[in-house]
Amino acid sequence: MNSLQVMLAKIIAIAYRVCQGYRISPLAISLSSTSFCKDVMTAQLTSRQARAKLRFKDENPSLDWVSLGFFAVFHGLALLAPWFFSWSALGVAILLHWLCGGIGICLGFHRLLSHRSFQAPRWLEYIIAICGTLAMEGGPIFWVAGHRKHHAFTEDVDADPYSAKKGFWWSHMKWILYPSRANFDQQQYGKYAPDLMRQPFYRFLNNNFLLLQVPLAVLLYALGGWSFVIYGIFVRAVLLWHATWLVNSATHTWGYRTFEADDNARNLWWVSLVTYGEGWHNNHHTYPRSAQTGLRWWEIDVTWYTIQLFERLGWATKVKRIPVKGD
Repeated sequence: MNSLQVMLAKIIAIAYRVCQGYRISPLAISLSSTSFCKDVMTAQLTSRQARAKLRFKDENPSLDWVSLGFFAVFHGLALLAPWFFSWSALGVAILLHWLCGGIGICLGFHRLLSHRSFQAPRWLEYIIAICGTLAMEGGPIFWVAGHRKHHAFTEDVDADPYSAKKGFWWSHMKWILYPSRANFDQQQYGKYAPDLMRQPFYRFLNNNFLLLQVPLAVLLYALGGWSFVIYGIFVRAVLLWHATWLVNSATHTWGYRTFEADDNARNLWWVSLVTYGEGWHNNHHTYPRSAQTGLRWWEIDVTWYTIQLFERLGWATKVKRIPVKGD
């Protein structure tokens, strides 16, 4: 085997260790189970007593060297991109960034599974969930549970998994490198996504999200060799990770606020451009169950436009919108 093949074999070994160690993701990330989700998602847990019951205070978490190595290898291989460049490989990276990020994460994990801002046929929901799992931001249960905790305890330094009050880099990625049991133990975080925990399909995706990259990498290699693998797996993953993490960090640091709120979530146009509309974070925190985050005509929200298309095709029903004055 050449050196690149040896490197990929080591990555697979690291992935296996991560899955075995956490039974989840080393990343980030039907509300019909109602009573629980109403409590968590509509911020009814504001009394000190309720917050104390659901707060997890870990002993100081230590640096996870396996996860650090995993991210270092992926970033290192992404830097090989100039030596493997082709226009078709770049096209593959862009396509998979949109499919895994725009459809899988933004539309799927976030607006559909986390908030149930619209309903979709089960077959379509499962296809979208697979796309989100291939984004390598963790399994669907891990991602959804973490996001619901973020909304229930926004910027709480103990209960919000990626609280911006702990610093920009903590909310961006350090929370992954210093994992706490509350956020990385499936028995702990699974309580925030009981609707997904009940389904074997989502449990399978949650426990095997890293290994699902292997058939994708094999397919890319068959179609375009190492160029497609470097761009379709490593370049795409690194760019998508940082785009998603900017929603946790940058949009709680910079930007403007259309609505007064208790948290520091803000609207930031350039984050929206790289996250298909997720940067209108003040709007989203004000109306978290809306499928729409862009409110003004110039607040571009590509994910919302896709949901509108799905609605016209009959693939999205009961779509929730940001109420206009007079509603």
